[in-house]
Amino acid sequence: MKLSPVLFLSLALLTGCTQKPTSQSTTDVKDTVPVKLPDLKPGEAVATLAGGCFWCIEEEFEELKGVREVVSGYAGGEVENPTYEQVGSDQTGHAEAVQVYYDPKVIPFDTLLTAFFAGHDPTTPNRQGPDIGTQYRSVAFYRTPDEKSRIEAAIKRTNASGHFDNPVVTQVAPFNAFYAAEGYHQGYYRAHPESPYVENVSVPKVEKFRKAMKAWLKPPASS
Repeated sequence: MKLSPVLFLSLALLTGCTQKPTSQSTTDVKDTVPVKLPDLKPGEAVATLAGGCFWCIEEEFEELKGVREVVSGYAGGEVENPTYEQVGSDQTGHAEAVQVYYDPKVIPFDTLLTAFFAGHDPTTPNRQGPDIGTQYRSVAFYRTPDEKSRIEAAIKRTNASGHFDNPVVTQVAPFNAFYAAEGYHQGYYRAHPESPYVENVSVPKVEKFRKAMKAWLKPPASS
């Protein structure tokens, strides 16, 4: 469904990731308790990445082979245990981020980075589509010097590919802390397909991601 620019912007402002989700009925009770982060299993690794609204980014990484779990949350700021509303105020320094738990023997870190750059626009500072603010900035967090080098190399490859008209502005930042988001944000893309934001913003991004990462997608779940 193609929207006119004016209608698209109006819709995004009303239902964007910065707004409180409105797709639940008045009888639903939102789970506002942050989820517990999973423990790493033997042989697993973890990556923390931010590329706009986490509803979409979470779904993208969930679909990749070798990824066991993805948690939506907040990273890169100074406030401990921030709430969604605090992060949305653009005052905490945090970005909406995801933490990816994966098997590096199945999907290497470099491939996760390829997926990361395929899953959002890394050339728009503090913005992803209709979502504007530092909480939507593009950030790749590193835990080791090797990860930092790999991120920087991935940025160079992305710039050299000519896929984007403008240079990558993704921040390369040391990992400090990741705070899991509230329960009602986890798996939001799949739980709320009727959401106007999901329908008109997230779905096109996920479909584009699937085409770019086709060889790395998990097989469809059997019914």
